[in-house]
Order: sequence, then structure tokens, then C-alpha cells
Amino acid sequence: MNIIKKFSQIILIAILLSSCRTSINKEKNIKNLEKNINETTNAEKKRMEIKFSCGEDGISEYLNDGWNILKEDSQEKICTWKSVPATKDCNMEKDKGCKITKPDKIGEEKIYLLEK
Repeated sequence: MNIIKKFSQIILIAILLSSCRTSINKEKNIKNLEKNINETTNAEKKRMEIKFSCGEDGISEYLNDGWNILKEDSQEKICTWKSVPATKDCNMEKDKGCKITKPDKIGEEKIYLLEK
């Protein structure tokens, strides 16, 4: 009877020790995965899209900072708007329903896709 108790205690201790060892191995694998993820994110290139419109131009700041232009596109954009009366005898201050808003200045918007 005494031999059975000692044998069962030895099996119980062996189970506990073996379970602790596997959890330690898992922690090491997780740390290695974190290092690999950090290394791959550093190797990836950064991309950014910026827009300049109505005569603004600040692309030289980005180029001096080490960014390269991958793609450049431009399109028309309305820079300012103006209000005009709908009819000749319309008073825009008293009757706001007769006010029409029209484009005043039309400029160009430049879109740059940058990579570093």
C-alpha cells in the first residue's frame, strides 16, 4: 500500500514538472515571434498621400526629408466661392433666398503618393 502511494506521488510530480516545462517553451516561442514581427515592420516601406491645392506647394520639404514620389496626379479644384444676386432687383442682405453662390477662383490640386 505504501509503495502505491509513493508511486502515485511520483507520477503526480512528473506530470506537474512536465506541464511547467511546456509553458516555458511556449513563452520563448512567443518572444521569438515578437522579434520577427518587429523586424518585418522595420523593413516595410512607409507610404503617404499628400495634397496641395490652389497654389500651395510644399513637396520640396518632403523630398528633402528623404521621401520619393511614386505617383503624381492633378485635377481642377474650386479655390474660392462668391455670392451673386439671382436677379437684378434682388437685395441679398434682406432676401437670402435670392443669393446664388458661384465659383470665384478655379485652381489646381496636386496629389502626390510618396514612399520612404
